[in-house]
Amino acid sequence: MRINFDESKPIYLQIADAIKKAIVRGEYGMGNKVPSVRELAIELKVNPNTVQHAYQELLREGVIFTKRGQGNFVTEDPEKLRELREGMLNQLVDKFVDDLKGIGIPIEKEKILKLLEEENDRS
Repeated sequence: MRINFDESKPIYLQIADAIKKAIVRGEYGMGNKVPSVRELAIELKVNPNTVQHAYQELLREGVIFTKRGQGNFVTEDPEKLRELREGMLNQLVDKFVDDLKGIGIPIEKEKILKLLEEENDRS
């Protein structure tokens, strides 16, 4: 996992977001083990306490769960994963709309849909 840390947001939240993105991309499937705190801390070159804080956030959100003595695992709840995907989509759309407004581009639904369809066709 690679993260370009941004000074404007706490590192533990950036790590939690990166793990959620990896889950949504399918890098960590439902019920699969996520890296240990120590492994991820070494990989990201951060303090293990920072990774532990990220995992606590993911546990609080229900994205991962702990099996005592075995580690942390991705939720097995498909509804939670659906909510995670929908939440990420909503954040991206909100940012997109805010960015358009910020540079004074009017939001023209038909034009945006056409651009999205064209981009999708190229993918």
